[in-house]
This record gives sequence, structure tokens and C-alpha cells, in this order.
Amino acid sequence: MNLFDLTDKVAVITGSSRGIGRAIAEALADHGAKVVISSRKAEACQEVADAINAKHGEGRAIVVPASISSKEELQRLVDETLALWGRIDILVCNAASNPYYGPMAGISDDQFRKILDNNVVANHWLIAMVAPGMIERREGSIVIVSSIGGLKASTVIGAYNISKAADFQLARNLAAEFGPHQVRVNCIAPGLIKTDFARALWENPDTLKLVTAHTPLQRIGEPHEIAGAAVFLASPASTFMTGQAIVVDGGSTIGVGL
Repeated sequence: MNLFDLTDKVAVITGSSRGIGRAIAEALADHGAKVVISSRKAEACQEVADAINAKHGEGRAIVVPASISSKEELQRLVDETLALWGRIDILVCNAASNPYYGPMAGISDDQFRKILDNNVVANHWLIAMVAPGMIERREGSIVIVSSIGGLKASTVIGAYNISKAADFQLARNLAAEFGPHQVRVNCIAPGLIKTDFARALWENPDTLKLVTAHTPLQRIGEPHEIAGAAVFLASPASTFMTGQAIVVDGGSTIGVGL
């Protein structure tokens, strides 16, 4: 058995029109999965799906646009996937938002609620929609893309970090609930990755210098460097792993000092 074989598995990946989500979708397809590309903008999703289908053959990727802020659109994402492919074997909750950059004292209530709604509550919604089918088949892998921010403090993305810490606990709780049914829930915790989403951090030379100075690999990551962890968590290689978080951060959280 190929431990990383995902042939004919159906994977839904939110926020997969760019960055980490796109890299995960492409890697899952490379290992045989059928992938659903989803984000708010259909045109951007279609570009990703077309590239995957050009590489692997027509029908390997489909597009179902959805905003994670809308419970109705997330339900449509699930319903359309089930209507076409009949099942969802892998769910990657990757999409997130961070509308505020600065100290906690300056964040508005609406901004704080949006962060918690999109980064935690939306994951809860989508997992609740997908899990029953996995439970019925007694097989499935759910992956939440959290962040090392959930393990650390920050003076500029504190609310985001709070939401990502909540994702770790969401995974632990659901792992306990779903475990008897052989459905697994895990997190990936990326460090600073060169994506549009994190641009405010890595484009700031002072922040970039601070991060890389205490990172053993002395650089930030690329989206494709997160995708391998997602393949592992989605595949037979990780069938005895649940409720955990894989940190992929170039070593920045190990606390290298002078």
C-alpha cells in the first residue's frame, strides 16, 4: 500500500484559489484526489481548477465558489460536491480572514467578531455539514489550517492569534467526538509564509528581519512547503493521528536565542 495514495478520494479545500489553499489542492490532486476549489471569486477558482485538470485530466478539479462568512453558501458547497461526487473524504478548512492589524485596544467589535466568525465559527459550520457522511462511512480526515500565531502572543495580530488558538481546541474537541467513528481531525500550524494574506508581515522589513533572525532556517516559508503536511494528514499515512497540530515554521517556535 502506498501510504500517501489518495486515488479517487474527494477533497474540499476552502480558500484554495491562491496561497496555501491552492498549494494544498494541487498537492492532493498530485496524489490522486479529486479536488473542489472554493473561495469567494469564481474566476480565480476556475484558473486553479483549469491548471489541475490540464495536468491530470478533465474532471479532477471542480469549482464551487463560497464565502466562509455565509452558512448558506457553505451548505451549497457541500451539497454540490455530494451531488456530483457522492462523498467528501477530506475536508481542509483553510480560508480565514484578518481585517485588522494593530494592538488589541484599537480593534472594533465588528472586526473582532468577523475574525472569530470566519476563522472559528465557519470551520464549525462546515465540519458539521461534512462530518455526518464521514461518520456513516467510518472514515474521513478533517484538516484545519491554524497558525503558530495560536501558540504565541503578538502586538499586531492578537485577535487573529486568538482565533487560531481556538482552532486548535476545536480540533481537539471534535477529534474526541468523532474518534469512535474513525473520523480524524487535525491542525496544521504554519509559520510566516509568503502569501498575499500575510503580506503585511513579510513585506515589513523590520518584521521579516525579526522573524528570520530567530528561525533556524533563516527564511520564511513558501505555500508548497505547507502542502506536504496536508497530504500526510489526508492520507493513510496518518490514520492513527487525531487531535494534533503539526507545526511547519522553519523552526521559529523552538525559541532560538543568542
